[in-house]
Amino acid sequence: MLTKRIIPCLDIDKGRVVKGISFVNIRDAGDPADLARFYDKQGADELVFLDITASSDDRDIIVDVVKQVSEQVFIPLTVGGGLRNVADVRRMLEAGADKASLNTAAVANPSLVADASGFFGAQCIVVAIDAKRVTPDDDIGEINFDVARGLTGEVAAEIALDESSGWQVYVHGGRTPMGIDAVKWAQKAAELGAGELLVTSMDTDGQQTGYDLNLLRAISESVTIPLIASGGAGEPQHLYDALAEGKADAVLAASIFHYGTHPIPVVKEYLTNMGVPIRRTDALTD
Repeated sequence: MLTKRIIPCLDIDKGRVVKGISFVNIRDAGDPADLARFYDKQGADELVFLDITASSDDRDIIVDVVKQVSEQVFIPLTVGGGLRNVADVRRMLEAGADKASLNTAAVANPSLVADASGFFGAQCIVVAIDAKRVTPDDDIGEINFDVARGLTGEVAAEIALDESSGWQVYVHGGRTPMGIDAVKWAQKAAELGAGELLVTSMDTDGQQTGYDLNLLRAISESVTIPLIASGGAGEPQHLYDALAEGKADAVLAASIFHYGTHPIPVVKEYLTNMGVPIRRTDALTD
């Protein structure tokens, strides 16, 4: 049986790790290299680094940070934010990342997913999806082509919001609504060659009240590639729920790890006791 993965997320803004609530109210959480070393020793299965303002600020990717971290930790590292083309993905992988996460650029030009997957292999390509529940005020079916300039008419028709849509895709770190259905986009990303999906609920992000299980389950049941659950962890039970009810393959969290509320060894012990297959670590068994 495949083990479930526990993944701390390090949101990077101007070279520092930060954490917000529903993508706003950002506060400092520490130095990325220091936190990466700490989580490596704690028994994290992977790390995710997301430069949350690179796309919205039209800023370059954080190559120097990735190089520094990759030289000091020995677990898989996924990096996203500001990756706009295949050359950017190559630079990130050469800097020491094991996987590249595409979000805004993938929505803006879906062929990038296929091109990057073709060059580097699907195992290296993660498509990140920031999703928010559809409200009566949302413009159903109106895709933001000012951002999605590379989105063809055929694909647009497949993934546009409609009256049955439950969640809308946002880009630019949650700042820009796209008029795209999150579940349909997940299916299309998998079809294009993504090897994994990182799904964040903007509604539950930072709230520490639990993941959006309906969102996770809707996407996980519609694709055959692994899904990483993100947004809402407040206690070990929430991680269990995402894995068991949300059918996620991995759980990503930030606040509960950054501020020491529920350390990784404690979370792994809890999940093990709940019957979840988890990679045991020295930190867990000491």
